[in-house]
Amino acid sequence: MQQTKRSNRGLARGGWEGAQAVALYELPFAELMFRAQSVHRQNFDSNRVEIASLLSIKTGGCPEDCGYCSQSAHYDTGVKVTRLMDCADVVAAAQRAKVAGATRFCMAAAWRSPKDRDLAQVCDMVSAIKALGLESCVTLGMLTLGQAERLAEAGLDFYNHNVDTSPEFYGRIITTRTLQDRIETLEHVRKAGIKVCCGGIVGMGERVEDRLAMLVLLANLPSHPESVPINLWNEVEGVPVNDTAERPDPIALVRLVATARIMMPKSVVRLSAGRQYMTDELQALCFLAGANSIFIGDVLLTTRNPKADRDADLLDRLGIASGLA
Repeated sequence: MQQTKRSNRGLARGGWEGAQAVALYELPFAELMFRAQSVHRQNFDSNRVEIASLLSIKTGGCPEDCGYCSQSAHYDTGVKVTRLMDCADVVAAAQRAKVAGATRFCMAAAWRSPKDRDLAQVCDMVSAIKALGLESCVTLGMLTLGQAERLAEAGLDFYNHNVDTSPEFYGRIITTRTLQDRIETLEHVRKAGIKVCCGGIVGMGERVEDRLAMLVLLANLPSHPESVPINLWNEVEGVPVNDTAERPDPIALVRLVATARIMMPKSVVRLSAGRQYMTDELQALCFLAGANSIFIGDVLLTTRNPKADRDADLLDRLGIASGLA
């Protein structure tokens, strides 16, 4: 009983144990939802969802062997390799995203880590995005402290670098980059004064215990990520995860969102990849459980995303403010 009481407080950071996360997750559903919604209302407007847009500025050819990824050079997924986009084209995409209702513009490049000449171009993109009045976020792979500082000088708001899964399951899906490599990049981002966007993927064949261990890892970082994306694995032809993937039970996904909300009370919890598999009713339950951000756009990097009119209609029916037309 004492563990459950402690879990309900929504610790600012650290101190979480696996047993506490399990105790929360396994609460009767109505009790879990009540606690999650209570924590959510203490920290956020319960009727507002943040809108973000994601653009692949350099697609395919990544040397990492992440077993879920359509952009890995290790697998034949049919994804065409492209060069880094021109800054003007990126800015045009950001302008369209802003008109569509986005307040944050995220840029992703399929690299293990950026080269200095490429980083200079990304810094120009960041500065241009900021000039539009949008929050900026990038995900470029691993960073040195010096690279993080250059991005900070350009005005970068957020850096996305997911831990993907639990420490125990991690080695089954990635061998070319360790979990500690990821943690070190997060440390560099923090030292540079950039906010952290860090979450993971569910539905790759991991156990519920792995999903909760991922949340414990995030909640025990020196500071909680300001954004926590929860991705449903998207079906991708030619990758190893196809052999183990199993889409989570919808109620299990809602429980995970609610647990994340309680464990990281001030973090924005984003429903990210995989929303095209979710019914309106499931998304509504996730919002009730504390999710308060989504990506808009027909495509997320290389996979499908719900149409903007579907998102606008759903949020309108729920009475949730978003800025979507």
